[in-house]
Amino acid sequence: MFIVQNYSLAVLFCVVTMLCWGSWGNTQKMASKTWRYEYFYWDYVLGIVLFSLISAFTLGSFGVEGRSFIVDLLQANLSSIGSAFIGGIVFNAANILLAAAIAICGLSVAFPVGIGLALVLGVLVNYFGAAKGEPLLIFSGVVLITIAIILNGLAYKKANSGQKDTVSGKGIAISIAAGIIMAFFYRFVAASMDLENFASPAAGKLTPYTAVFIFSLGVFTSNFIFNTLAMKKPVQGKPISISGYFEGRISTHLVGVLGGVIWCIGQSFSMIASEKAGAAISYGLGQGATLVSVLWGIFIWKEFKGAPKVSNYLNAGMFILFIVGLGFLIYAGA
Repeated sequence: MFIVQNYSLAVLFCVVTMLCWGSWGNTQKMASKTWRYEYFYWDYVLGIVLFSLISAFTLGSFGVEGRSFIVDLLQANLSSIGSAFIGGIVFNAANILLAAAIAICGLSVAFPVGIGLALVLGVLVNYFGAAKGEPLLIFSGVVLITIAIILNGLAYKKANSGQKDTVSGKGIAISIAAGIIMAFFYRFVAASMDLENFASPAAGKLTPYTAVFIFSLGVFTSNFIFNTLAMKKPVQGKPISISGYFEGRISTHLVGVLGGVIWCIGQSFSMIASEKAGAAISYGLGQGATLVSVLWGIFIWKEFKGAPKVSNYLNAGMFILFIVGLGFLIYAGA
């Protein structure tokens, strides 16, 4: 299987993760013109499973290092499989809330608040679970990113001052809930692997490729519960039935699948990089996706169009602090 051999390449993989995790939301925005996010989400989950299989039978099976996918799957113990599977369930609970928040308040708010919070909490959870990197730099980066999240929340509040107060408040509350839950999924997946040695992992542990596949099964299985509830008890609009999903055009379905593939490319690259970068840094850099999503939201989807100048200043401050905070995380593992 393919294995990252040095820290520099691991950082590059984390940057790819950041771009993928920050860009999948565009597919939801594209589909939302004619498609409820609950319908979009079924296709998104299928995309995650699809890419996890493609990755497992290609990068996860070629080469002379490590265990190939099928061999690794057959030797895995129930503890490792269960951990990765639970990680998928936890992620899906958080991500479907994030999708709801995007539908309510857009990419440029849902991601900074939700994913930014997940970054802060997740870095701490993953660091204490498997310490790697200079702690002072890691925690300094976390503090700066926390301040950046607060600035973005204030920018959104200023932009919506005097209008849609209930909707904006609901969007931020759902984003916060998504972020808190999201912080814990990566630790479950990381715990299923031998982070010290991907080439010769401990017996019973999973390679990154097998872990992502089992994770995707957790996402897929739990979606029949979480998304069914989202359809029956929507945060916005009227309840919808599953029959409407089958009335969508092929092109609309493919947009959702593409969203899942993009996200899973990021997840796979993050897990592959986690041996050399460490789980905390690999996760934290990937969740720099916030910056990417805000750029999409502000400049492409015009989500802050007509906002007062103070919102622009607050968002500019958010960008600066986020970038410096990510820089601290990168340097912490160098």
